[in-house]
Amino acid sequence: MPELPEVEVVRAGLAAHVAGRTVSKVEVLHPRAIRRHALGAEDFTGRLAGVVIEAARRRGKYLWLELSHGEAVLAHLGMSGQMLVQPEGTPDEKHLRVRVRFDDDGPELRFVDQRTFGGLALDELADVEGDLLPATIAHIARDPMDARFDPAAAVKALRSRRTEVKRALLDQTLVSGVGNIYADEALWRTKLHGTRPTDKLTNAQGTALLAAAGEVMNAALAVGGTSFDALYVNVNGQSGYFSRSLDAYGQEGLPCRRCGTAIRREPFMNRSSYSCPKCQPRPRSSR
Repeated sequence: MPELPEVEVVRAGLAAHVAGRTVSKVEVLHPRAIRRHALGAEDFTGRLAGVVIEAARRRGKYLWLELSHGEAVLAHLGMSGQMLVQPEGTPDEKHLRVRVRFDDDGPELRFVDQRTFGGLALDELADVEGDLLPATIAHIARDPMDARFDPAAAVKALRSRRTEVKRALLDQTLVSGVGNIYADEALWRTKLHGTRPTDKLTNAQGTALLAAAGEVMNAALAVGGTSFDALYVNVNGQSGYFSRSLDAYGQEGLPCRRCGTAIRREPFMNRSSYSCPKCQPRPRSSR
């Protein structure tokens, strides 16, 4: 699933290409693409016709289009969802699910999703601490790139959970935007193993960990995010290049850039964690 840098790249593209435009027609080409919109395709398309897309917003890994009538289109990109801006008349993509046309006859917005795990839904906007968020994600915490992110409060929240530090880092109600890739990268940068108990995490370690998460995500954002295949692309269909700069994630068997020890892969929540066994020793209690 795309993490904060990848979603921010898409958001910026949408802000540049669709914000301020009026929707003329919406076509739903696959019902699964709007399965989270309980009232169905006719309601979804009808409520969007004639509406102005006022802005493209993001919190953590969640993306939405703010609409002039007080609602939002919340986009779940899933594993393979793409928001593409294409000139009218461009041949349809094989896995095109939703098409949005505009009254200026300019480029279309297309939602393409090979695996159909993602989707679009209309949602009410709710005021959450001065920010308008889709009600569905009102519980999502701020992320390290948010101007109002409070590192001290986030560290306190992390340390208060009785769990392992990587699990806490992935909890979007504590700090948002961090997924498996950037969690491993931040842990590598701070020489912490993901199984360290959160109640054993010092305030300095927690502060450094969140700072590292912000730094690595900013670095990824600068090169368009992390793409391992053709499924994650920006609105113009281009891939990101941060996979070339990863220090831990996906580097199994390769030498640690810090000490030369081979990076190790371990199972984690039906996924994998990557770490350096020398730089990031497992806590004794988790061996």
